[in-house]
Amino acid sequence: MSVPLLWDMVAAMTGMPGRVGPVGQLVLGTLVQVTAGLRFYRGAWSALKGGAGTMDTLVALGTTAAWGLSAYRVVMGQEGQGLYFESAAVVITLVLLGKGLETRARHKAASMIRALMALRPTLAHLERDGQLEDVEAERLRPGDRVVVRPGEALPADGRIEEGTAALDESLVTGESLPVARGPGDRVIGGAVVTDGLLRVRVEAAGDAAVLARLIRLVEAAQAAKAPVQRLVDRVAAIFVPVVIVLAGLTFLGWWGLAGATEPALSAAISVLVVACPCALGLATPTAVMVGTGLAARRGILIRDASALEQICAVKTVVFDKTGTLTAGRPALTRLVVADPGDADETVLRLAASAQQGSAHPLARALRDAAQDRGVTLEPFSAFTSVPGQGVGAQVGEVRVWLGSRRFIENLGLDPSPLDTLAVSLEEEGASAVWMAVGNPPRRLVALFGLADSLRPTAREAVARLKARGLDVILLTGDAERVAKVVAERLGIDDYRAGVPPEDKARVVAELRRTGPGVAMVGDGVNDAPALAEADVGIAMGTGADAAMETAGMTLMRGDPALLVEALSLSRATVRRIRVNLFWAFAYNVIALPLAAAGILSPMIAGAAMALSSVSVVASSLWLRRWRPE
Repeated sequence: MSVPLLWDMVAAMTGMPGRVGPVGQLVLGTLVQVTAGLRFYRGAWSALKGGAGTMDTLVALGTTAAWGLSAYRVVMGQEGQGLYFESAAVVITLVLLGKGLETRARHKAASMIRALMALRPTLAHLERDGQLEDVEAERLRPGDRVVVRPGEALPADGRIEEGTAALDESLVTGESLPVARGPGDRVIGGAVVTDGLLRVRVEAAGDAAVLARLIRLVEAAQAAKAPVQRLVDRVAAIFVPVVIVLAGLTFLGWWGLAGATEPALSAAISVLVVACPCALGLATPTAVMVGTGLAARRGILIRDASALEQICAVKTVVFDKTGTLTAGRPALTRLVVADPGDADETVLRLAASAQQGSAHPLARALRDAAQDRGVTLEPFSAFTSVPGQGVGAQVGEVRVWLGSRRFIENLGLDPSPLDTLAVSLEEEGASAVWMAVGNPPRRLVALFGLADSLRPTAREAVARLKARGLDVILLTGDAERVAKVVAERLGIDDYRAGVPPEDKARVVAELRRTGPGVAMVGDGVNDAPALAEADVGIAMGTGADAAMETAGMTLMRGDPALLVEALSLSRATVRRIRVNLFWAFAYNVIALPLAAAGILSPMIAGAAMALSSVSVVASSLWLRRWRPE
């Protein structure tokens, strides 16, 4: 409907045939105003009720003024003084075109969410009494057993009971190559079996599964406002009424100087249209959408949009050790009994049985060692735990105690007979776990050496962070000698040893007081307070849910090298936001004086405004060219 109006203007200027005529212009202009322009009136009315002004307010005011004056002149037979139906219609058309391009760009930016949703299988092969039954994946419950064939996606999170296979987890964890999985391994719903047949015991399905949580968190991050966007919103709220006043002053100025309504109204409408803060409003959210989508593809889950900005200001990175810089799967390397009369197998059975109530990696290592040696565990009861020190449990007729040297001393025992061995273990980077029995009398029974291997990329990640000028600190509850050995292997100069879980948050708080920009990287439940205390909390996706829920960012692969990528991508995103804001502000600074001076007609002003919005969206999409350094 805007095309005939535009043609009428061209025909009038060139003398070409095919003019629509005043009445035809009135009909077409009114149709455009009440159909295509309806969304702007609704938006302006909603903003007015909320006591604010928006882009819709400016478009509605500008086009209504142009249409109203034109309609009045047609009705009064004054069309010879000039009609502006085409200006109002073209402005609405161009703004809607810009909105359409913006929507298309947002659709592209949200492709990560659609890709994740596409991973959700609709059917699952449920195994009951040896028979397979196809059921909706949403009906699966923990404890169900499912069969997954080659080429199929896992319908839920679970643990493999039978079979080995290569799994494509790229869209969930960012790992580009298939990974081998076998009995006992935990698997994530949505991962695709590239070869092999698996029988999996379901542990979490539906909304409780990792994939569903990942989708929710990506959606929340893309909808969240970064701190800079909140500042932009406040500026825009002031900007709109200022523009309305400026348009009024422009009208009065032109009317006073020229003594004619036509140039005054044209300039005022141009001011209203050209000043629409569309580009300003798009500058941050479009870049955040692209940045968070890119991050998710790399296995970096950004839970809070503010983390994108905050990580750029980070000067210090604090790493937890176990499960963060190490694999989190320590293994038993030494078992020494204090009394030769105690059999190794008996001691290991008591220790592993007592640790059945603990989720600590060292407890799991003892249970794994017992399983590897074919040792059968006994039932336990009366389990107690002292965070950061040790545990106690009743195993049959025996009260078992396992923990640190200080824990053993607090039981009233003398650990010195095994001190030399403990020092030797710690100098090798192994953790020393002391064991005692009795309630009372108690006696020292054994010393376990448990060592955890470093993650393959840990040393490289530390080196790259230091190369960026960041301070790297190792924070661990391990003994001084263990922490020193691990720090030296990783190239970390500053380490804090013997820090109990409850003190980690205090250490982070002290670091923040001495200097801004502290990031904490951890994976365990006991890291959650420290993650919350840091300027930016970063959780390892292989760790506890509590850590991931607290952190603003999660590394889904549990790979420390992803932290360097996260830092690079965050800086690229924030840099793109700043570029967008610069051009959005520059556009208004340049265009407003031109519009007020009458150099820009309402139609050209509308085109310029639409072009500015499209250019900002295109600038954000340019971020998709980012590649890891």
